Amino acid sequence: MNITAAAIHPYRLPLRASWLTATGGFGKRQGWLLRLDGESGARGYGDCAPLPGKPAETPVHARSRLGAQARRLIGMSPEDALQLISTDFGDPGDAPAARLAVETALLDLAAQAAGRSLAAGLRANQPGLGQPPLPTDVAVNAALGSLARLADESVRTACAAGFRVLKLKLGVASIDDEIARLRRVAALLPPGVQLRLDANCAWNLAAAESFLHACADLPIEMLEEPLAQPTLQQLHRLQAQTKIAIGIDESASLFDAERLMDARPVRRLVIKPTRCGGLLAALALAQRALGAGLECVTTSSIESACGVIATAHLAAAIDNRLAHGLATSTWLAADTGPPPAVVNGRLLLPSTAGLGFAPHRGIVFSPIARRPPG
Repeated sequence: MNITAAAIHPYRLPLRASWLTATGGFGKRQGWLLRLDGESGARGYGDCAPLPGKPAETPVHARSRLGAQARRLIGMSPEDALQLISTDFGDPGDAPAARLAVETALLDLAAQAAGRSLAAGLRANQPGLGQPPLPTDVAVNAALGSLARLADESVRTACAAGFRVLKLKLGVASIDDEIARLRRVAALLPPGVQLRLDANCAWNLAAAESFLHACADLPIEMLEEPLAQPTLQQLHRLQAQTKIAIGIDESASLFDAERLMDARPVRRLVIKPTRCGGLLAALALAQRALGAGLECVTTSSIESACGVIATAHLAAAIDNRLAHGLATSTWLAADTGPPPAVVNGRLLLPSTAGLGFAPHRGIVFSPIARRPPG
């Protein structure tokens, strides 16, 4: 099966409430759905959603790279096209959201042709991975947004919905105020429910140490990105003084990957395919981290349903039983297609071959490339 056409759909999806973090916020998600058509009538989809506020990949740059990359694939098989983007499309860090969309659409087509899920296709593309049965669902944390805006009712609703991990954004208010708020939240939690916190690089070392000491008795399972401009030594010092898993996400790019894996300064690595430039690169990173003794979780950045489903397949391929940050679709007031269902704190993967995403009927795609007839 060769690729016969490529088309895109631009979107601007409003959020139900602004997404607020220590580094700023946003009220909509902008991006493009990519559709690749195959000779058999199959269609593969990918989501290009540049991370908001990141100058390394502006929307204009992402759209340009998305079109240029997709046009090169016309007439190729998905397998050959996957090989092409791995060798000829440059550094994955150059327009990673565009590269992720192209790769996801190709993996979708290839998995459909093979009659297997995209998660199974990821496993098959990763050397050295076995083929144990894949999960049909993955544990996810509730995404409750900023602690500064959190209502008690949101905590009670998430717990009643079966979530065992609740994620909150910190670093917006003073540390003393946030500690007091966390104690109020902790008092609302049923036994066994834990908090996952993300400071988005808000603090210096002394402030982070003070926070960990003050919260040592609270049910916190991870503190993500506590430090502004961290060093490996500072991260190691933090992790050594707490039972809470310290996690890094965006700051991992500050370190050489080999040094990071060898040093293991923290317990957990947070993986976003949009940062990695593809699901395959994200899975390879997860396997390296797991082999080095690090825990891994995947997370969404409020992508559309297409992007969330793709990252859910990545979580299934990793299959480490930790709660992943993928229950974000309820933040969107509109979406590109039906999001994955979340039941009792677990995201249900599509049961169909491939990605399992279908755009809403009203979505219109504009052709950007087509194989000449004949």
